[in-house]
Amino acid sequence: MNTIIIGTAMLALCHLTGLFLGDVLGWAIGARANVGGVGIAMLMLVLIRLYMVKKGILGKKFEEGVNYWGAMYIPVVVAMAAQQNVVAALRGGHVALLAAVVTFTSCFCIISFMNRMESKESIEKGMAVIKDKEH
Repeated sequence: MNTIIIGTAMLALCHLTGLFLGDVLGWAIGARANVGGVGIAMLMLVLIRLYMVKKGILGKKFEEGVNYWGAMYIPVVVAMAAQQNVVAALRGGHVALLAAVVTFTSCFCIISFMNRMESKESIEKGMAVIKDKEH
């Protein structure tokens, strides 16, 4: 029970911070809309979790709560994105295109960086677990 509460708190913190940063970014580029707030929140959740695992801060129970909300976050993101003001973002024209290019490039670079952080031992261990489950 406690792990879900901690995972929920981390999700809420990432969500609120992401929405704030998305509003600031939208204001800074003149879009009058939240630009990328949901994506920022998702990246924050993933990066905070990875940082905590790497530093050994995340206990087993705590990690279960964070993993639960990490898995649940994709449907939550879809629901949150549906409430975004798409019309206001598209009226910005070039601003919307710039935001899309920057978001895509940022995600590509971050995912590439995260993949490079993964050690070969953990990849081999993960592959062994997958093979064991198949047999």
